[in-house]
Amino acid sequence: MNDQTIKDAVRERYGRIAKGDLQGCCSTETTVAEGYNTATSCCGTSSDCGGEATDSADLGLGCGRPTELAGIEPGTTVLDLGSGAGVDVFRASEKVGPTGRVIGVDMTPEMIERARANAAERRLENVEFRLGEIEQLPVQDGSVDLVISNCVINLAPDKGKVFDEILRVLKPGGRMVVSDIVTRGEMPEEVRQDVELWSGCVAGAMDRDAYLRLLRERGFREARVLTEQDYDYGKKADYAVLSATVEARK
Repeated sequence: MNDQTIKDAVRERYGRIAKGDLQGCCSTETTVAEGYNTATSCCGTSSDCGGEATDSADLGLGCGRPTELAGIEPGTTVLDLGSGAGVDVFRASEKVGPTGRVIGVDMTPEMIERARANAAERRLENVEFRLGEIEQLPVQDGSVDLVISNCVINLAPDKGKVFDEILRVLKPGGRMVVSDIVTRGEMPEEVRQDVELWSGCVAGAMDRDAYLRLLRERGFREARVLTEQDYDYGKKADYAVLSATVEARK
């Protein structure tokens, strides 16, 4: 299975979610393969998964609360990777205030359309949404104070490229605070080859320690886990799947 196959599957799935043809990770829909339930793979907190979302920007796709842990300051520029319908962009926009700016990047046209409509409805002037892949960000070098992301980097086939791009767009001393699905232990190859589990936030998850090691190898400083939560799939395995919120500095 090549990288383009994975990207196409992810784009198709999240395009359907954006149009309302498919519910997000916190829905009752399940995709079970090798004993794994992708409907619970992206849910990190009770507030992410507690019943039906009443906010049109919150599609129940997160696995944490990076905007709450990042210490976002007024006047800063924040970039959200895989911004979806805009929920974390809008949360960050309140924190940066009128002198700050929040940019959302997503590779799914339907998500960008929905996010822009949500922003227009809220009459927000300090946010914008750009179509693009997180391995090739449509963002200028050294222009961002903080990068956030919520259950998205695990979907990227080449996470090293994603980390390189984050470093490129961050200002000196800038930070990333991302919530992501990771594992404790290595995932079997048969799971890695399941395209539904890729688009369902499971098969692309890296080992937690390898994730931190890759950040350091790519040039980040002070890479550390802020919070983590294990998931129970009802199946015994040689590894665990968990949500982790990670911080690192350029």
